[in-house]
Order: sequence, then C-alpha cells, then structure tokens
Amino acid sequence: MMTTFFRRPALALPLAAMALAVTSAYAAPTAGPSGIAFYTAPASLTGVHGDLISYRTTTVNLGATAPAVKAWNVMYQSTDSVGAANVVTGTVLVPTAAWAGTGERPIVSYAVGTHGLAQPCAPSLQMAAGKDYEAANIAAALKAGYAVLVSDYAGYTTGSTPTYLAGASQGNAVLDIVRAASQIPSVGLSATAKTAIWGYSQGGQSASWAAERKATYVPSLNLVGVAAGGTPADFITTAKYLDGSNGASFLFGGVVGLAEQYPTAIPLDTLANATGQAAIARAKNQCVFESLFDLMNDSLSEYTVGNQTLDQLIAVPAINATLKAQNLGATKVPVPMYQYHGQADEFIPIEQHVDLKRKYCAKFSNVYFDVYPSEHIVTQFQAAPTVLTWLGDRFNGKSATSSCLTLSAVPKSTANPNKGNFVVSLKSWPLVASVGLKTLGQTVNLPTTSTFTAETDITAQRLTGTLSVPNFSQSIKILGIGSQVGMKITPVGEATGTVSLDNDGQLHVHGLVKADITITSLSGLPIGSCKTVTPVEFPIDFDGPISSLGNGNLNFSGTTTFPQLKGCGVSAILTAVMSGPGQTYSFTVKPPAPRKF
Repeated sequence: MMTTFFRRPALALPLAAMALAVTSAYAAPTAGPSGIAFYTAPASLTGVHGDLISYRTTTVNLGATAPAVKAWNVMYQSTDSVGAANVVTGTVLVPTAAWAGTGERPIVSYAVGTHGLAQPCAPSLQMAAGKDYEAANIAAALKAGYAVLVSDYAGYTTGSTPTYLAGASQGNAVLDIVRAASQIPSVGLSATAKTAIWGYSQGGQSASWAAERKATYVPSLNLVGVAAGGTPADFITTAKYLDGSNGASFLFGGVVGLAEQYPTAIPLDTLANATGQAAIARAKNQCVFESLFDLMNDSLSEYTVGNQTLDQLIAVPAINATLKAQNLGATKVPVPMYQYHGQADEFIPIEQHVDLKRKYCAKFSNVYFDVYPSEHIVTQFQAAPTVLTWLGDRFNGKSATSSCLTLSAVPKSTANPNKGNFVVSLKSWPLVASVGLKTLGQTVNLPTTSTFTAETDITAQRLTGTLSVPNFSQSIKILGIGSQVGMKITPVGEATGTVSLDNDGQLHVHGLVKADITITSLSGLPIGSCKTVTPVEFPIDFDGPISSLGNGNLNFSGTTTFPQLKGCGVSAILTAVMSGPGQTYSFTVKPPAPRKF
C-alpha cells in the first residue's frame, strides 16, 4: 500500500500540469463575501489549477512607509503535493501609482515564511490586521513599482489545517496565484507579465519548489528569476538540527503539516501520545512567535507514543520516503536563481543549503549565492535590498552573474548554540551615530568605523552590549570661531537592558548606554583631558517590527544631559557651550555586509 501511495505524486502532478491545456469548466469568478465567510471553500472543484474562484477588495496595513495600493483577497484553485486539486487563498497588491517602467507592470510572487497553523495566522488576515512580520519586504517590493502576490498556501480555508512544509503544494500555490490574479476584473495585471518569485525560510523552500516545478506545471509563465533564502533544502538534515533546539516549533509544525498532506504515511493520531495530542491542538491555535517560545528546546520524543525518537521515526520507510520527497535539487531550474543564507543561522543549517547550490550548479550555471553574517531573522530582512536589485536586473533583461565557479572557502556555521536560550548576537555591527549639541546648534557625527556589539537573549529578555568609537575630531564653531575639536567617547561598563519579542513580531528593547566624553584638543592643540564629570547616559529604547533588526531601521534616539567638563584650562568655556539638558542623539545599528560564495 505504501508503494502505491508514494507513486501517486509522480503520476498525478504531470496530469495536473497538462490541465492548463484543457478548457476550464469552472464558472467565472465571483465576488466573495465579507468577513471570515470568504475563507469557506466550495464543496467541489471543476476547474483547473490557476482558476480564480472568488475575490474581494480588501485593505492592508504594511506600515507607515508603504506606498498606496489597491488590494484584493483571492481564492483560487491549485494542486497539492500528491496531485489533488485544492483551494488556496491569498492577497493581490498593486501600487496605485502608474508603472514607470517599460512594458507591463512586473509581478513578484512573494512566498512567505512560517506564519503558524491557526487560521488567523494566514498572511491575508495578518496584513489586513497590520500584524504581518514580513510587511517590510512586501512594502519594499511595492515601492519598486511591482505588483506583489502573496499566497497563504493551502490550509487556511475555514476548518482546514495548513500542509506546512509540503514542498510541491507550496510551490504550486506560489505559481498559481499569478494566473488567478490576472482574472480579477479591472486588476490591470497580465498573466504573461514578467514574473519573479521571492521567498525566505519556508518561503525559500516554496520559491525553490516553484522554480523546479515551473517547466512542467506552468510552462507558459513568463518567469525571469527566483530568489530563495534560508532554504530548508534537506528535510531530514534540517529536522535533526531542529529537534530539541530553540527552533523545535518549526519541526513540530512540519510534522503536523506533512501529516495533513500525507495522512497514511504519517498517521499522527496513532503516533502522538496524550502530551503530543494536546500540543497539536494548542499549535493549531497559535501563530509563529507564540509557538516558537511554547515549544522551545522540546524533543519530538516527548510527544510520541513510546517516546520514539526522531531517528526511530525516520527509520520507518513511509515516513522516511515522505520526508525525502520534500528535498530539493533533483530538477534543473529554467531561470536565474539567487540563493542566500545567514552564516549564523540558528534554525536552518547553512551547510545543507550550500549542498543545494552544488546540486543546482551541477545542472545549470545560472546560480548566485550570498552569505550574510547574521542569524535567521536578521538575514531575512537584511537581504531585501540586494534581492530587489537582483530582481530588478532580471526584469530589465540584464544577464545574471553566476557564482558556481567561486573558489572561496565553503562557509561554516557561526551560529550560537541552538540548544537553550534564543540568543541573537550583534558582533561589531556598524553604528551610524550623531549627537546634537543644543547650545551650539551643531551636530557631531561619530566616525563611520564605530560599531555596536550586543548579546540579545530573547528567552531571558536580557540585553548586554558595548559601543566602540575610535577617537576622532570634527570642526565645531565655539564662540563663533571654527575649531577642529578632538574627541574621545569611552563606554563605561556594558550597555544593559531588556529585550523581548511579542506574539505579533514586535521587538521591544529598553536599556541604557553610559559613556565618558573627553575633549582632547582644540585646533590641533592638546588641552589635556577635559572629561565629563560623570558618564553621559544614552537611553536605548525601541519598539517596532522584528524586521528592523535587519533592514537598517534599528534606531535609538532621544535626548540626554551632558554633565560639566573638568580637567583642562578651558573647562568653563566647554561646559558653557556643550553641557546641560536637551542634547539629542541618534544611534542606528546596521548589519554587516554579505560576501559571495
């Protein structure tokens, strides 16, 4: 029976691909109802994949800097991982500003990462509520003028469970939303427009599956490039890395999702013990960040009958075959591909993604791989500008550069230990900083080589760190006379504070940096050591989206008081013009640059 079960995808998926050549018998799309009723799937399907079933206008909140858009929710027909027709929902976003480029407005099918198993976690509902943690990347693509299509993937219709990490299903959903979007009345999008796919983490898996499926599933799609980052390319390797780790929730969700797609191969009801059944019920009502902390460091054996370990489960032939069926790299990708990964990724091991690059390069040479220095979440948003530049080049018809013949050393993981607390390290991150002197009405810019180092233990909600600012000089007018002022900023102890990540993906940082400020020279002449009598206190307070860690928007700003300066012959003058309350400051912490592999 198991042999028959695993032959089914190989037979059914080509038939699904051929269906596009058949005239759809499905009725014309209809305007869908308001509220959650929109997510009620039809009782039967008679069309082909890519058919739009229903649509409605909607509103989204992607943040204050997002451009104005027209938005629609869509329900469309797709194909699951075993070749059966299914129903998928999603969101279509089109900038209201006219497309400024040549030809038709390009399309980005944006493949989201892990959102959680509960229906309210669906990206379409999260964007409507202004809570989608990937909003910054989606907004960035819209700012570039592209239409952005965001599939929810299968399983977010009412009463369903997402088939999380079922690769072919996710890839099909990402491809089918392009044709479905073009069928919305007056949407102004063409099914033949230049299209790119962009995804990270689960989205990187989805984007890669879409790339591999494109040639046989939607051969007419005008796909010009695929960007896939943080990709779990080898399911078993990734599962072993996650089991018992601070990212255990991703493995747990994957088991639930694959059991939903392959119930015969993974009979969850008979595999899960009472603790497991309770955890499954709980997970189906949680979104990604709630589940992350709920299941942190749990081993799969805690939830199985007889406490079977992951290795024991993998040894079961049907389970083993199911997990291996999610692996990538067996198929040539017909378009240029940009891959990227964080070297400090604590959730998805970088080595297995590097192995995927090798597999792709053995089949075609149009692959470029970037290694970012950061961990999983930071890399997702740090890479966005590079991804959008790369996609823009593909839309403009530029030839893609390959790194298949790169001779650089194979990147080895620099991740923090993934057993224990969830810790994000900022190791000598570039610091763009300035101080506004109230009395003088002038701004002092810290050297461009300044850095900020921090350990953010999100589990313990603890932040420690330090500033590093080289000695520098700057031209400042004192009493109307221009003078080159030599300055030294010396941290006093560590920066300390609290850090937390809430269930909506909002990062909260509250701490304090203390530093002595010393004036060492005026107009090139040493004046001794004119130092603040007590350290200057710089509050570091931030409340904003987790994306700010990677997109350069992690900014701490405010006002502080400069104490008196003592220790030199001009202390009184310097105190009069530089001390007192109301001094402003701005510290922006940015992640380091990536390198090619």
